[in-house]
Amino acid sequence: MSELVWKTAVELASLIKRGEVSAIEALRAHLAQIDALNPELNAIVTYLPEMALELARQADEKQARGEALGVLHGLPIAHKDANETKGIRTTMGSPVYSDYIPESDDLIIARLKAAGCITLGKTNVPEFGAGSHTFNRVFGATRNPYDLSRTCGGSSGGAAVALAAGMIPIADGSDLGGSLRNPASFCNVVGFRPSPGRVPAYPAANAWARLGVDGPMGRTVQDVALMLQAIAGYDPRAPMSLDEPASVFANDLERDFAGVKIAYSPDLGQLPVEPSVTTTIEKQLPVFGGLGCQLERAQPDFRDAYDIFQTLRAWSFELSFAERFAEFGEDQFKETIRWNVAQGKDLTAGQISRTEARRTELFHRVREFLETYEFLLLPTAQVPPFFLEWEYPTAINGVAMETYIDWMMSCAFITVTELPAISVPCGFTDGGLPVGLQIVGRPRSDFSVLQLAYAFQEATRFYERKPPICQKQI
Repeated sequence: MSELVWKTAVELASLIKRGEVSAIEALRAHLAQIDALNPELNAIVTYLPEMALELARQADEKQARGEALGVLHGLPIAHKDANETKGIRTTMGSPVYSDYIPESDDLIIARLKAAGCITLGKTNVPEFGAGSHTFNRVFGATRNPYDLSRTCGGSSGGAAVALAAGMIPIADGSDLGGSLRNPASFCNVVGFRPSPGRVPAYPAANAWARLGVDGPMGRTVQDVALMLQAIAGYDPRAPMSLDEPASVFANDLERDFAGVKIAYSPDLGQLPVEPSVTTTIEKQLPVFGGLGCQLERAQPDFRDAYDIFQTLRAWSFELSFAERFAEFGEDQFKETIRWNVAQGKDLTAGQISRTEARRTELFHRVREFLETYEFLLLPTAQVPPFFLEWEYPTAINGVAMETYIDWMMSCAFITVTELPAISVPCGFTDGGLPVGLQIVGRPRSDFSVLQLAYAFQEATRFYERKPPICQKQI
């Protein structure tokens, strides 16, 4: 049965729909993997195997009756603990919510359930998803399956680890400054930040906010595309949601890239990057020439991107936490959250309006750059997975990181452009640590990004390298 946990989500869904494997059989295989590995990894923090077995039994009965099945029918899943799940504890990694049980599902969860997923629990997150290192005072830290002494990233860190270790075939996540992309890079899986509105969010305190998005994770690009068929698409309660139907992600990922111009930047012209990351990525750049692409070193002008991201993030934190601080007291929240909220409180209306104006200018500089180059390649993370004991890297190549999010700017700079971006496995450092390649596309060109990521994946197939902790399960 252990071989089932290494099937891609596409393969497993097909086996279930053809009746060759039941939903209960698929679930039991994944539960066995969780029981074997999760005590060391701490990826799934609320675990509901009995509930999941009942859901799987119902799914098999539904199939036996000949009823219509969703695109994710029978696939086990654990939801990010930042997303509200009806009747299932949702802690957000915070002691103040350690016993919170929501009365309704967030929209992405409702869509996954409607598509036939079998919920088996929740995946670990940093406190309120703040910072790309998955640890909190409720459940502790989640370990990287490629090196148990290292972080898995975050904030969708538990999701990335559960995928990498064969505990689930797909996972939901969210991304503001890299929370889908960073953990994917650190765990040798795929994390896709779609265009804002591609996967609508509801409920939301600010329905017009565009920095944070929900999105899919998987071990392969095909699995991410499969999940998008369930979670993408318009919703009238989300005013920024896009009209394009989710069915577009069922199209063929194969594409001829002959003559396509692509830009590669090792540092966006200004960011410190650890040499092991740059070396690992640049070893694979000839793959794009093999695909027929014309690859050049170039990058847009990203001036002001740092200040734009920090200002808009602080503004959003003040909105998100002001009432919580009043209700629970500031001292109940970790110091980095308190710092971020304080930054937001100090902002003036003029600072915010000028930041939005500079963001508009940045968008147009990048948009014009992408009229020449269809894609931009760059490191997903500026460092390989760092030690579990560190809260965050305080320096990269001798350059001090002034805040807890400075080391994530290779993702954060892309966030403020609103462009679709994916992290796809790109190899390993000499020490065996995963490195992700970030592929950025033109505005709303989500499917094209998936196509290039798929072409690179099939040429390299790094996703097939299992974590050392899983060797006994292979």
